Amino acid sequence: MSKLQEVAPEKVIERVAKELEKLDTIKMPEWAKFVKTGPSRERPPTKDNWWYVRAASVLRKVYLRGPIGVNKLRLKYGGKRNRGMKPERFYKSSGKIIRTILQQLEVSGLVEQKAVGVHKGRVVTNQGRSFLDKIASELKKGEKGSEAQVTKKPAKKEKATETKKQTESKDKNVKGKETKQKDTPSKEKQAN
Repeated sequence: MSKLQEVAPEKVIERVAKELEKLDTIKMPEWAKFVKTGPSRERPPTKDNWWYVRAASVLRKVYLRGPIGVNKLRLKYGGKRNRGMKPERFYKSSGKIIRTILQQLEVSGLVEQKAVGVHKGRVVTNQGRSFLDKIASELKKGEKGSEAQVTKKPAKKEKATETKKQTESKDKNVKGKETKQKDTPSKEKQAN
């Protein structure tokens, strides 16, 4: 199976968000339509499926960094706040959104609470790991097929243009040498 790190994050998050929308346990709460994702944002999200995109992103982060807690995820999703004339300052994102998403992912069986050494937080379960790895392998297979088709066609065109350019440059070099050779004997005759 392909690892999640081998596939572009945007593609993974988009695909996982579509899959999470199908689950009954992950639903956008009523209050989520009116809230900003943090104090650093000026307006609430405009996309209709932003909750599922954020849930997919959180699930990916837990997969890569777990065990990870709400506070670290607040730092990850935070940003600089425009404070007018004052200098910008970093603010953490909303904890309620991340906490609710993590609770929904726990109910769906994709994430669980665990302590590894001194680190305590959420980690991906075996079910969640297989869910993400399956999506990553499907995306990787799709990329290989599309890359093979795309790379074959331009390679032929590039070779043709390269050979054309090489022959043109050789012709220019040959013409330049001929003119130099013609010029040099006449200069010698003039000197004599």
